[in-house]
Formats: sequence, structure tokens, C-alpha cells
Amino acid sequence: MHIGIMSGHFRRPSLGESLDAILGHGIRHLQFNLGSAHLDGPPGEQDESVFAGIRDEVDRRGMTIAALGGPVNMVHPDPVKRQEGIDRMETLIGICGPLGTSAIATCTGSRHPESMWRHHPDNVTEDTWQVLQGTLEHLLPIAESHGVALAFEPEVNNVCNNAKRSRQLIDEMASSALKVVMDASNLFGKGELPRMTEILDEAFELLGEHVSIAHAKDLDHDGDAGHLPAGAGKLDYERYVSLLCALPFEVSVILHGLGEDQVADSVAMLDRCAATVKARPAE
Repeated sequence: MHIGIMSGHFRRPSLGESLDAILGHGIRHLQFNLGSAHLDGPPGEQDESVFAGIRDEVDRRGMTIAALGGPVNMVHPDPVKRQEGIDRMETLIGICGPLGTSAIATCTGSRHPESMWRHHPDNVTEDTWQVLQGTLEHLLPIAESHGVALAFEPEVNNVCNNAKRSRQLIDEMASSALKVVMDASNLFGKGELPRMTEILDEAFELLGEHVSIAHAKDLDHDGDAGHLPAGAGKLDYERYVSLLCALPFEVSVILHGLGEDQVADSVAMLDRCAATVKARPAE
């Protein structure tokens, strides 16, 4: 397990200053937000050398871009806006190589017209499922050809609102380019917190082999929960970390939903949980 963070949490006048501030916390793994690079115009209008320059800044510090941030509403109810998102994702896929990453952290989206993170009753309809499949049928072959994984986040307000629907999507799309961002705090529908251990275990049983990266934040209630810093809420982090450490590959665990002054405490909490897991006798 490698502790990481979303680069956008450290806002500085230059990319180098942001990276140095992150490195000051001993963090070397990033979910990279293009806003951190202060690009002069849209990503699609940049020369490849711009992204190679970003990669050089990261590499020189011994850091890693575990994933490029690329939230897109794959089921936006407005076809024009949905196509804009698809076009943006195509651009992001194309710049992953120059950036030195092979994953984009995204989501399946919502039919809510104003926010991909808000619930809408149509999210669970068959029509919406077909729209999602249509979006992915277009994007996944492009991602495959670039060696890039589209890692979506199971999230209670999205079309893939739990582990079972997420696994269904993976099975039906049958693409090596479709992966998962595991965020335990987003898995609990209303009234489900008492089943925390069961839900966490099920999520890793169904999705563990498909995890690309993980997120680390916290929640104070189930359902449409607000974001808290990792370790400041109700999530059983010892269980979550034990499941991440049990995966047969190393995972970047990306902190978000916190302020700079809260990073040190969340890092220390993750380190403690990982140490506890490692100290347990082998079964």
C-alpha cells in the first residue's frame, strides 16, 4: 500500500511548488489534477511536450502519477453535454502516455442534470444502463489501444451505486481497460452502516482483482454522506486497510476530502493501520 493524495489539495503558484509541498508530507503517489499544472488553455490544445514536462517534474522528485483525475458524467441526460464528456475523456486517454500514467480515475455518473455526484431516480433504470454501456463501448477500445485503464468509482449516487452493480458492469463490458477506484466511504446506502464489515468484505470479494487505485476519505453517516478526512469519521479503517493490504498487488491509496492541515493526521492513521495489519500473525 502506497499513501498518495490528489494533487489539487496543494494549491501553489507553480507545479514544482505543489509537488514539493506534497513531498514534505512524505507522499510520493498522486492522483494528478491537471489544474495543478496551470496549463495555458484546454488539455487538447497542448503540445505533447507540455505533458512530458509535467512527467519530468514528477519523476525528478521520485514521485508517481498513479492515476490522472478525469471525472466525466457518462450518462448525462443532455446528449450534447454527454458527448462533451466523451470528447474530454478521449483527450485524457491520449495524454496518459506522455504523463507516464496508465489509469484515469473517473465515475459512471448520474442522470441528475446539474451534478454527476447527486442522486437521480433514473440512475437505476435499464435505459440509463444502456446509455452507460454505449458510452463505454465507444471509450474502452480507445483506452485499450493506448494501454490505459478507465477506473470508475462505485458510489451511492452514481449508476454503479454498489459493488454488485459495479461487478455486473465489468462482466458485461468484458474489457481489460475497465477497472475500479475503491473508495470504502462511498459504498454505504442509507441504513447500511451497521453492515459495514459485510459490505466492505463483499466489495473486495467482487471487485478486488479489478482495483486500480483506492481513495481514502471518511463519512459521518450513510447514504448521501459528506466528506471527512480519513480517520475522522465512522469508517472502519483498520478493516479497509487490511483488505487493501491483502490484495496480491500494491495499491496507491489516495487521500482526498481534507485540508492541508489535516493531511499529517490522515497519513499517520493510515501508517498505524498498515503497521497493525503487518504485525498480525499469519493465518
